[in-house]
Amino acid sequence: MEVTICIVSLTYGIRRIFVLNRFNTHLNFKNMSNKNQPPGIVPTKAELEALKILWKHGPSTVRFVHDILNKEIKNVGYTSTLKMMQVMTEKGMVKRDETNMTHVYYPLLQEQKTMGLMAERFVQNMYNGSISSLLVAFMQNKKSSKKELEKVKELLRKLEENK
Repeated sequence: MEVTICIVSLTYGIRRIFVLNRFNTHLNFKNMSNKNQPPGIVPTKAELEALKILWKHGPSTVRFVHDILNKEIKNVGYTSTLKMMQVMTEKGMVKRDETNMTHVYYPLLQEQKTMGLMAERFVQNMYNGSISSLLVAFMQNKKSSKKELEKVKELLRKLEENK
């Protein structure tokens, strides 16, 4: 007789079903998050820093991500980096390869799509969706170099020519 035990876990809005069989010692994991996952995942500032490292350097261990964060961004504890990477895995931002002793993390989010989504949300939240208001603020910013301003002007000329 086979006995099946189902454990349902709800973590960060992701439903997971764990099925344990009495005669089968392995764990069968089914992720049911596809239906409940929002269309655009927006990482936090810290998650974005970790994603940038993965995009730049490719699949990496927590130790590697942690070392780069400490070297280039800010000092954080190893366990904080580990927990953040685990949460990012649960959110669907990264995938963890557990085949070796050291777990390797791969980015699941595409850099351009993620940056585009973040830019859209920024413009929506800060400028009520008005790109022209953003550009006016950018042009009035004293930190904008002459070269940056020329790039923006050139982009606007190209956009107008294509219309």
